[in-house]
Amino acid sequence: MPPKPKLNVQNFPRPPLLERTPRHLQVKWHGKTIADTKDAYWVLETYHPPTYYIPKSSLSIPLTRTQKSSFCEWKGWATYYSVASEGGKETVKDRIWSYESPNEAYKEIKGYVSFYAGPWECFVDGEEVRPQPGDFYGGWTTSELVGTIKGDAATRWL
Repeated sequence: MPPKPKLNVQNFPRPPLLERTPRHLQVKWHGKTIADTKDAYWVLETYHPPTYYIPKSSLSIPLTRTQKSSFCEWKGWATYYSVASEGGKETVKDRIWSYESPNEAYKEIKGYVSFYAGPWECFVDGEEVRPQPGDFYGGWTTSELVGTIKGDAATRWL
């Protein structure tokens, strides 16, 4: 298979672009696949790696809503979730989110969730992703991306 073309994050739009992506997305936790889909959306925003939104129907574990919320100027209010590992030995809180009442331009992601790239392993077309720098944004960084990626202390305010 030929290499994917490079995507320069500095050329991604603002306001962010929401579109369907045919990429195969997987999330694995403790050796078990907890999300698997080719029916997803990605959001492309200047200086950010793509943020992927996966249909809740593709999850193999239940979500529990938490008290956390945050506001995105483009998408609206985010709802956060916790998940428990098989057997309930570990609970991860506020590393999965959704927009249950997104603004009109992002209405297609209602019923979809996004995962931070950890503590689980996240994959795009079989490639394990790296988390977006810092711990504020939830983008998935892959080898095809070039340009300055926002997120750590030096770039957070780009």
